[in-house]
Amino acid sequence: MQSSAAHSDSATIRMAVIAVLAITALRVLALAFSRMDLFVDEAQYWLWGQELAIGYYSKPPMVGWVIRAFTELGGSDTAFWIRLPGPLFHATVALLLMAVAQRMHGAATGALVALAYLTLPMVSLGSLVISTDTILFPFLALALFYWLRLLDRPSAPDALLAGACLGLGFLSKYAAVYFLIGAALMALTRHDARPARRDAFLAALAFGLVILPNIAWNIANGGTTVSHTMDNASWVRDPATRAGLNLDKLAEFLAAQFIVFGPVLFGALIWAVARTLRGGAARAEAGLLWFVLPILAIVSVQAVLSKAYANWAATAYLAGALVAVPLLRARAPRWLTASFAINGALAVALPLAAVFADRLAWDGRLVMGRVIGRAEISETIIETARRTGAQTVVAAHRDILADLFHTGRQSGLTFRAIRGDGRPRHHYEMSLAYEGGAANPVLLAEIGEMPPACPHEMAHQWQAGPGAWNGYTITLWLVEPDCSDLGRF
Repeated sequence: MQSSAAHSDSATIRMAVIAVLAITALRVLALAFSRMDLFVDEAQYWLWGQELAIGYYSKPPMVGWVIRAFTELGGSDTAFWIRLPGPLFHATVALLLMAVAQRMHGAATGALVALAYLTLPMVSLGSLVISTDTILFPFLALALFYWLRLLDRPSAPDALLAGACLGLGFLSKYAAVYFLIGAALMALTRHDARPARRDAFLAALAFGLVILPNIAWNIANGGTTVSHTMDNASWVRDPATRAGLNLDKLAEFLAAQFIVFGPVLFGALIWAVARTLRGGAARAEAGLLWFVLPILAIVSVQAVLSKAYANWAATAYLAGALVAVPLLRARAPRWLTASFAINGALAVALPLAAVFADRLAWDGRLVMGRVIGRAEISETIIETARRTGAQTVVAAHRDILADLFHTGRQSGLTFRAIRGDGRPRHHYEMSLAYEGGAANPVLLAEIGEMPPACPHEMAHQWQAGPGAWNGYTITLWLVEPDCSDLGRF
């Protein structure tokens, strides 16, 4: 009987792994046929990878390292190889969460957790683009795996692995620190969730050693990345004038979570919280909620005081999947089926939208317009530079610069940012600002029609077509290389 159950469990896990690999293969295929241009953040991450460092302007370095590794592996800098980590990393997370859920609830629940994670709306989208969340998640899942195992039995290797994996997560995105908050609150509220002192020390030591180079880089560079993080939470710099009571922003953020995590699964999380408050939740369920609720609470406060993007709470949903799926399977299996139907439909629709991104329209506008038309603008700028003999192209707008560097990577042209007053507003202004010295007239790319103050000649002007810049006027000016407007504005 026991052998039969073990065989059944093995078959369940095997089928789940096959399903994960099949879904991932289809997503890789969708990437191969995707018509989406690189979004501004993706192009910037690729550029970071061209010059490996231990820190960058707005994010820690792991995303640049990973992209560099994949483009080197593929021998290509195309969007496919830049985005390929997306589906592969998410598949890895699904398998890791399956292992955690299997230990806690059995093989069947583990398989459902893996498939539920892989079909989350945020994961379906994250498998088609490259983002710091995608890079963070495998390290966060590994840290959770080793930490929960550490709570079952003392283990120096597990402690070191938990800390090192969390450190690598920190090098991917600073949101990894939420894990520390969850682990601390869990330990404070449950005696059985406290690791041995030796293991806690080893985990902290490993974490500190892994993140130390990036901390040192930030100190040496004036806290650049930390400053950018504070800019995102804009009220921190000037709470008296920037903070407010924005209940509409809170409602907007919470409503977005029903899309990010899926309506049924987010509803199940709310149900799990209610069960915990009434004292009816299982210990595993209540414990894992400490890796969910603080994140949602902190980002909700940010939403009330200023604004919060929908993905800022994404790290909550690894543990969230481990809470919501077992709860629905045990107490509301029909709702779990409904969740798979809803999230699964979106998981099919998004890759198709990527493949037909250049023609899929709604009410006369491209549905995926934010990632269409960017390369076309760059190609026009590059062609104009060649026609006029300009060897250097300068621009102030980060979006224009990001795509220029990628689309024009083999053009032989030099691309530079215009430096503004005060702190640099983006990576290009900090590291790639125009300092003068060009031998020929410089091509200035501007959004709008305002001419530069120094002598100039219009080289080209047009209205952008469908896509990211739809309806905007793009103007290209030939200006002398010593024009003061190019040094600062």
